[in-house]
Amino acid sequence: MFCSILSRPFGATLVFLAGLGFLPVVSHAQTTEPTSTERVQIDVITTGLNYPWALTFLPDGRMLITERTGHLRLVTQDGVLLDRRVPGLPDIYVSGQGGLQDIALAPDFATSQRVFFSYSCGTEQANHLCLASARFVDDSLSEVQEIFRTQPAKAGSAHYGGRMAFLPDQTLLLTTGDGFDYREQAQNRTNTLGKIVRVEQDGSIPNDNPFLDQPEAAPELYSLGHRNPQGIVYDPITQQVISHEHGPRGGDEVNRIQAGNNYGWPIVTTGLDYTGAMVTPFQQRAGMQEPLWTWTPSIAPSGLAVYTGDLFPQWRGHLFVTALAGKALHRLKWTGNQILTEERLLVNLDERLRDVRVGPDGAIYVLTDSAEGRLLRLTPN
Repeated sequence: MFCSILSRPFGATLVFLAGLGFLPVVSHAQTTEPTSTERVQIDVITTGLNYPWALTFLPDGRMLITERTGHLRLVTQDGVLLDRRVPGLPDIYVSGQGGLQDIALAPDFATSQRVFFSYSCGTEQANHLCLASARFVDDSLSEVQEIFRTQPAKAGSAHYGGRMAFLPDQTLLLTTGDGFDYREQAQNRTNTLGKIVRVEQDGSIPNDNPFLDQPEAAPELYSLGHRNPQGIVYDPITQQVISHEHGPRGGDEVNRIQAGNNYGWPIVTTGLDYTGAMVTPFQQRAGMQEPLWTWTPSIAPSGLAVYTGDLFPQWRGHLFVTALAGKALHRLKWTGNQILTEERLLVNLDERLRDVRVGPDGAIYVLTDSAEGRLLRLTPN
């Protein structure tokens, strides 16, 4: 059953005027909006999630939620988290940042009943980001098919990327991380580390992928030069692909993704290494795309949605970014050519936020990132 945060003793602090707090910014004439007059109500829909990573809405009003710890959970229309885990998942390598990650329904889910999900697979010394599809029937997964895995295998358990977005032609984009210790591979066109890849729903290669004329390039490549992109959407209003990625120490980015482009990592960045050392002397370089927006200090962006609902008409077309280190929901006013302003929401929760989605009801849904994760719903107050 839904539980409104407003009913709690500290709830008065959670019905708030938007625009609480600011982050230092470093480029592109970034500004933060003045305090909004809109008030937002936050309801707790579901509790008891173990490091939730992503959610998707089923046509019947229920929700599927992934847990990084390797489980797929089902939530009823009334917000009840079923005790039974959804069975049928393949073997998942759960360690560090690795585990079960994104989930999305096939565009023809009503007839195909297929879902797509990303996860880490393999062992500590040789693991990959994998992408699979399965049929979701009778609250179980069946006919699981792995359709893609990053190459080469890597050691360690960091920087997988793992977010998905369908394009209007029903091909699928998947973000992949650089593996942390393998950052130079983000510029290596022969592999799929630190890239955005594009595949058909059966894993085959679209015949118009941008690097097919380069025999040495991995045919799945759509863009390269990414560090750890954990947000990607196709914006139906502007008909553009937007992604964000973690920088190192500073230099988190929001990018407009176009086929064949190079986004610079690790040759170009505004961030420093974790030791404080310079990663590169370049913040710009010919042939490499500049970000639309950057954050320094890092906010650790982790989820991305474009608002297309009706409950908040003044926010239609805006981008929403959940932040882990920044512990906020960032609203970016996006025009299709540039990001104009930024506003931070949910700062009084003081919680790491993992994912954000726009529900079929027009509400904004947010997953918190913890061993006792929650699903929140934002509506106008």
